[in-house]
Amino acid sequence: MVRNTLKYVANKDMKAFAKTLKTIYTAASEEAARKQLETVTKKWSGQYSSVMSRWYDNWDAISPIFKFSKDDRTAFYTTNAIESLNSCYRRLNKQRSVFPSSQVLMKALYLGTFEIAKNGQCLSATGEKYVVNWKSCTLTY
Repeated sequence: MVRNTLKYVANKDMKAFAKTLKTIYTAASEEAARKQLETVTKKWSGQYSSVMSRWYDNWDAISPIFKFSKDDRTAFYTTNAIESLNSCYRRLNKQRSVFPSSQVLMKALYLGTFEIAKNGQCLSATGEKYVVNWKSCTLTY
């Protein structure tokens, strides 16, 4: 939703707009996020009223994310963290190209997630470090 919203924002306003949008999806609860949505709408309605109306139209699709813990939500909206996890999975399974069954593959990925959780970080393809609390995420699932 954030990327789709930022497509319609001018480059000169993008950084400030993204910063105010972040207050919505990082809010502690759905009610707090709704209040932040109203605040952001008041701030940017003069320039980008149609963009903010999309958030209201799609609120039913956005609001379920607030049922998850803060760590899970961070993993959802942080694409870099997910890319980092995928990179770690590829590195862990690089030597094993064939798995006897899908259950063996799932066990290997599950155990790999705990290995990644021990470190608390993993390198992305570009070599940057992303710290995500994967242990709490694995306990959720």
